[in-house]
Amino acid sequence: MKSQDIRKAFLQFFESKGHLIVPSAPIVLKDDPTLMFNNSGMAQFKEYFLGNATPKSNRIADTQKCLRVSGKHNDLEDVGFDTYHHTMFEMLGNWSFGDYFKKEAIPFAWEFLTEVLKLDKDRLYVSVFEGNEAENVPFDQEAFDIWKQFVSEDRIILGNKKDNFWEMGDQGPCGPCSEIHIDLRTDAERAEVSGFSLVNADHPQVVEIWNNVFMEFNRKADGSLEKLPAQHVDTGMGFERLCMAMQNVTSNYDTDVFTPLIEKVEQITGLQYTSNEVKNISEEQNKTNIAIRVVVDHVRAVAFAIADGQLPSNTGAGYVIRRILRRAIRYGFTFLNTKEPFIYQLVEVLANQMGEFFPEIKSQKTLVSNVIREEENSFLKTLDQGLILLETIVANNSEKVISGKKAFELYDTYGFPIDLTSLILREKGLELDEKEFESELQKQKERSRAASKVKAGDWQILIDDEEEEFIGYDHTQAKVKITRYRKVESAKDGEVYQIVFNMTPFYPEGGGQVGDKGYFEAANGDVVYIIDTKKENNVIIHFAKELPNNLAGFFTAYVDLHSRKNSAANHSATHLMHLALRTVLGTHVEQKGSLVTPKNLRFDFSHFAKVTDEELKQVEDFVDARIQEHLPLIERRSIPIQQALDEGAMALFGEKYGDNVRAIKFGDSMELCGGIHVKNTADIWSFKIVSEGAVAAGIRRIEAITGEGVRTYFASQEELLGDIKAVLKNPQDTVKAVTGLQDENAKLKKQVEALLKDKAKNMKADLAKELHEINGIQFLAKQVDLNPEGAKDLVYELGNLGTNLFLLLATAEEGKPMLTCYISKELVADKKLNAGQVVRELGKYIQGGGGGQPFFATAGGKNVNGIAEALEKAKDYLN
Repeated sequence: MKSQDIRKAFLQFFESKGHLIVPSAPIVLKDDPTLMFNNSGMAQFKEYFLGNATPKSNRIADTQKCLRVSGKHNDLEDVGFDTYHHTMFEMLGNWSFGDYFKKEAIPFAWEFLTEVLKLDKDRLYVSVFEGNEAENVPFDQEAFDIWKQFVSEDRIILGNKKDNFWEMGDQGPCGPCSEIHIDLRTDAERAEVSGFSLVNADHPQVVEIWNNVFMEFNRKADGSLEKLPAQHVDTGMGFERLCMAMQNVTSNYDTDVFTPLIEKVEQITGLQYTSNEVKNISEEQNKTNIAIRVVVDHVRAVAFAIADGQLPSNTGAGYVIRRILRRAIRYGFTFLNTKEPFIYQLVEVLANQMGEFFPEIKSQKTLVSNVIREEENSFLKTLDQGLILLETIVANNSEKVISGKKAFELYDTYGFPIDLTSLILREKGLELDEKEFESELQKQKERSRAASKVKAGDWQILIDDEEEEFIGYDHTQAKVKITRYRKVESAKDGEVYQIVFNMTPFYPEGGGQVGDKGYFEAANGDVVYIIDTKKENNVIIHFAKELPNNLAGFFTAYVDLHSRKNSAANHSATHLMHLALRTVLGTHVEQKGSLVTPKNLRFDFSHFAKVTDEELKQVEDFVDARIQEHLPLIERRSIPIQQALDEGAMALFGEKYGDNVRAIKFGDSMELCGGIHVKNTADIWSFKIVSEGAVAAGIRRIEAITGEGVRTYFASQEELLGDIKAVLKNPQDTVKAVTGLQDENAKLKKQVEALLKDKAKNMKADLAKELHEINGIQFLAKQVDLNPEGAKDLVYELGNLGTNLFLLLATAEEGKPMLTCYISKELVADKKLNAGQVVRELGKYIQGGGGGQPFFATAGGKNVNGIAEALEKAKDYLN
């Protein structure tokens, strides 16, 4: 069966068993602060397991895009070296929320595998939880007895807590699980060694394909277990592994999930990939195979993350995506000899292959390709720079062992891969102090871990069975009761309390809008300030530095009206600007991210050119016109999503929407949105763009202000104009006065340049006397009192004096150091000296860099005090 047919068969089977088929949630999580990415099939259903929301159906089935590259589940460094680990993978799952349990889930799994897919029963093994006395969890007799109906006891493995007790984290729902494993070895291998002994032993052909988790416990902060109010089934089947079993191959990469991508890499690089069936391959071919596996795996993870709205960046989830992509680029660079961007070309193949089930990869194909290509370009330049810096480290090192600390700086500052450093050093007959590198890396990890560590206590339940209600669209204050709270400690925020009310007017962070702040007050006048509001697993959580003295009774909650009003104005202006951009620039514009605060708004959107000043003015005028029209807010609180889309509502890629949605309309602007908005566009008052720039390839960012922010902006501009007029002695025509100054400055600049040229000519005779010979080369390294242009003129003047010249002049005009290097063309040809390389390496001493041609180059920097050392080190090139 082809992979697409296997996926269809799974979903059709569970649909026939009364399951509702739902689409995959985005791979990037936006409403769960405990996870960066969907790392398992159950992540999008956490709120149902926790009892914080009601599912559309008690039986659900899906295929979920998953990413395991951070935290507890991190497979990144294994990818490529074996044939079954992946960064992104699909998890086929069937779910029961308080409906069926073990006696239905196990037969479902067996029926699908053996009757629908017709897998060989003789190759299947199952496992059940052996129990854990310390935690008072007994042996799973029920699962064992059910399995005995389908397999003999010698095919049932008793698994320990590590293998057969599944937990989503240190706290939360968990339970025993029953796995299904398949033995894909040859008959001869199976006759020699029993598959039973290889289950859970990391054998590449004896692999787990399905896990039935029976959620019946909740793990508390102290490590103890308590029974959940209902029993749930959470199953997951690795799609890629299932395809391997169905297509009679012994590697995930030999299935049609990956072969189209591999064929494209072969076509681009001219190299061949050998399947897992080929034995005794050369070391060189093995490296090629690993690199190709890395590339085709990683492009899937990166492409789907970008399609779901996560751009590569230097922080958080964006940093993880950038790291995955850079690992792929690095393997291509080193082992596939790809010195130009090429990974972006695989996106077309991926879109054709997976677009039917995941339409986002098709609709976002152009954006994904452009972002990946730009990232490839950028990192290939970094690799080039890193290679030069590594050469410098080697040149300045007299020992056979290279400092691990310096290698770590190269890795940490420039992103230069450590394995590439090791490879280059080995080729030069040198060693890396790996212990020192690991020590530095460990220190950094500990710092990072300490900074991000969060210690959460158990929820203290004050009122049970209270359903939380959000009333913030209509109210900014309310009488509330505390239903539960817990204490949380982190390095970032210190000790805070998370508080849940029975109802709340506080808007939780979401849809780009920051959470409300404010306070709540007890009847006796005690006040507790709310410093932030967020949503986690469908529960609105209020953050406070303290608790009230008495937790019982009613409190009056007050939203900070000033901040709320400004946030609402900025959020509504974001919608109007989105429409303006699509009107002015074209309908290709799509929102790719936003941030709405009381102070300003930030809007990221797809567009492949800089927005001109004229276009920005048109966008401002468009939004201001809508403000002047006094458009009323038309809010639809609960409208079927398809109806909203049919009426023209904009939906954002990477967002998770329910069957019923909230639609916000101002005139022709209509978007699906859960945020806070003004009642009328007149409340925005005014709109002003303050900046526009690039975020990534094909992604632009606009920052803007409204209302109070605009008033403050114009007041500061007026004050600035007053200061300028005062400096100019209050001219009648300020523009004319400034133009006159510019003209006068231009004339004086020409005069200064002429004087400096004369000065350089006069210096020529003096400096010519200072030339001295080293190893047959006429050498001069000196700091001169000129500007950089004067230094350039001077080295060319000196260059006319003869042959075999090596000149390095340093300047420090206005405290900015600059190195100017001139090398005679015969030295470039015969001695292989290169001015560009010289200034790049010597530029380190002035904390900068530069480049140029082999015979002339310049480097700028920040550290004037490093000039003397740079000039002294220039002599090393002549020895």
